[in-house]
Amino acid sequence: MVGIILASHGGFAEGIYQSGEMIFGKQENVAAVILKPNEGPEDVRAKMEKAIASFDDQDQILFLVDLWGGTPFNQANQLYEEHKDKWAIVAGMNLPMVIEAYASRLSMESAQEIAAHVIETAKDGVKVRPEDLAPAEEAKEPAAAAQPQGAIPEGTVLGDGHIKYVLARVDSRLLHGQVATAWSKSVQPTRIIVVSDAVAHDELRKKLIEQAAPVGIKANVVPISKMEQVAKDPRFGDTRALVLFENCADALRAIKGGVDIKEINLGSIAHSTGKVVVNNAIAMGPDDVEAIEELLKMGIKFNVRKVPADSPEDINSLLKKANAELAKK
Repeated sequence: MVGIILASHGGFAEGIYQSGEMIFGKQENVAAVILKPNEGPEDVRAKMEKAIASFDDQDQILFLVDLWGGTPFNQANQLYEEHKDKWAIVAGMNLPMVIEAYASRLSMESAQEIAAHVIETAKDGVKVRPEDLAPAEEAKEPAAAAQPQGAIPEGTVLGDGHIKYVLARVDSRLLHGQVATAWSKSVQPTRIIVVSDAVAHDELRKKLIEQAAPVGIKANVVPISKMEQVAKDPRFGDTRALVLFENCADALRAIKGGVDIKEINLGSIAHSTGKVVVNNAIAMGPDDVEAIEELLKMGIKFNVRKVPADSPEDINSLLKKANAELAKK
């Protein structure tokens, strides 16, 4: 696996390291190296050498640095000169770049290949609202609107006529950083579908979710009844869908209505009155427990983890804890 060093002036590299871990999960063979105000170039170099020595493989190293020409860059560049056939440096580090580098390690084995790949993602991560503030030469044409479903004649069969559910996730936050980056990179959907009666009728929330979609992936917000129709429509046969539910009760309704989901990724259920905390991301109330138990009886599998890099937890252990805590109330 390609080793990655995040290097910066001050605590920037440590901060972006922590942010990347929150979104993409804990990463092996990654180190943050910072230049403190009372340190010099030799201190940074020593930290970089120590970090490289701690990696499982020193053959492929990628430096992501804050500023071209700064001390962290200069020290990385000196080390790079001895390995320029394999190592790489990218300056202008931002969070989209770091996350893309983490994701790229799943399919790319070369530091230079990853370096070339993350540049475009880093650029795409720089956006502004209102959009007309973007410099004219950098403003991109808005993506062509997806063809309305009605433009495809009813009865048309695309692919094998059956929508592909690459991930069905219960997450009270719906579409956020961990979903838009870590999970999207992991399962490669062509469309993100938020299934919620409440959100589908809230124009502001609906608009914000649609705007939060990753580059190249369209996001839709639909009520449960509409999702049941989509699940039976052969025109979605070539769709790889990442489906998001706010709660397990909504997922249960959709599956009973014909949405052919076999496994649910239980990522996050926010705490509220009447719920008990069962781990650091999930709180359950009586309705949650009831819905999960019914889904299990239907043969639905549960994959309990926030991000792909996490180790799955046992749903039965969480249910047992929830029932025990709820019984005390």
